[in-house]
Amino acid sequence: MLQWSLLATPFTATKNDEMPLITTIIALSLPVLFRIPLRNWRWIMASAIIASLAACSGGAAPTPTLAPTAAHALPPNPSSTLAPTATPRTGLLLNEPESFEGYTLFSPVQSGGIYLVDHQGRFVHTWALGSPSQAGQGRLLDNGNLLGHHNREIDPEGNVVWEYRYRQHHDILKLQSGNVLFLSHDSVSREEAVALGANPTLSCPVVRGTRVVEARPTGPASAEIVWEWSVFDHLVQDFDQEKPNYGDPSDRPERVNLNYALAEAPCKRAYSADWTHANEINYNAELDQIMVTVRNFSEIWIIDRSASAEEAAGSSGGKAGKGGDLLYRWGNPRAYGAGTPADQRLFWPHAAHWIPEVSPGAGNVLVFNNGREYPGFERGYSSVEEVTLPHDGYNYRRGAGGAYEPAQPRWTYAPDPPDSFYFPIRSNAQRLPNGNTLIADGFTNRNRIFEVTREGEVVWD
Repeated sequence: MLQWSLLATPFTATKNDEMPLITTIIALSLPVLFRIPLRNWRWIMASAIIASLAACSGGAAPTPTLAPTAAHALPPNPSSTLAPTATPRTGLLLNEPESFEGYTLFSPVQSGGIYLVDHQGRFVHTWALGSPSQAGQGRLLDNGNLLGHHNREIDPEGNVVWEYRYRQHHDILKLQSGNVLFLSHDSVSREEAVALGANPTLSCPVVRGTRVVEARPTGPASAEIVWEWSVFDHLVQDFDQEKPNYGDPSDRPERVNLNYALAEAPCKRAYSADWTHANEINYNAELDQIMVTVRNFSEIWIIDRSASAEEAAGSSGGKAGKGGDLLYRWGNPRAYGAGTPADQRLFWPHAAHWIPEVSPGAGNVLVFNNGREYPGFERGYSSVEEVTLPHDGYNYRRGAGGAYEPAQPRWTYAPDPPDSFYFPIRSNAQRLPNGNTLIADGFTNRNRIFEVTREGEVVWD
């Protein structure tokens, strides 16, 4: 199934548990974006939605009934600039033989829909979902339905076939078991945060952190929570030795420093401090591990799903033996006192995920590195990073200085000059089966999706 979140994460549809899902730009969160091989889309259509998609590979099959929307009215963006030209253009701009042929799923922030286009840029199907906040992210399932915002599964005709009213944001995916895994919020009051060791200079009345929830659907409008993880169960703080979890964050990298970035966290609507701001969730079935992209920490975190529901709130149990404590974190070692700004590699990242087996670099992590940051400084340009994880069984190695390896990404896409490629919010990237990388610019009013080779040459735009 297709899964990702944010504006440009392509994906290849296979039967793996966790496929990349590209998110498009939406008002609230991430854009959906991902590339489906022709053969996989045929398989999806034949097995679930309608009966006709053999035409995609050149056969004399009828036109798919999935989409009589020949020319959907996607709003023009006169202010868009598609580097290196300054001329506003929309539609297919480039399609070289080296590009990966398939369908691309995306969701622009200005519209209220999710769109599927073929390799020639022609609309194949539209899911008209209403307001942009209802569109947002979406993952195309094996049965042809979309799984997306507000915990909803929607068929090709736009009918809601399953909905679970539980606070979900940014990203959701379906596991092989049929359960859904999604991001949610966990919040504590200012007084509770101070009691846990937060610096009292905190001004917001509420501190909002990250919760990961796994739910089992039990009916068309119901589900049962079977597992969850909260950042507030895995804290360390060095502010007040009389408060819980006191210690040196550099000695406890498996725990999250309560005071990192908390004072600078934006107070949304003068109510809650947006402390962690996770924006993507990914699952590795072989390792039984969950990856979360944590924007405001400029990190990716990995936690152990094999820990039981009870163990996930503690520090022991599961295949890695650490319960729900972090197994790995990468991108910003100063978040746990093991580095300086010079050691930081991620800056407000989006859409980190394990590259699937069907693509070169399988098992590595691909992440869109936006280049924006707080507290501290702003790098001022974006990049896409491929990272080789330092596996040690179910755990991960740290270097001599205490920071998790590697010191540098394995591969980076960053044009020259770097500041010609700067998307400070949203955005996404996906590794394709031919080794190219699909990238989505999720910055408001740009909405550009393009494909680059390993050498950085643009071959589809």
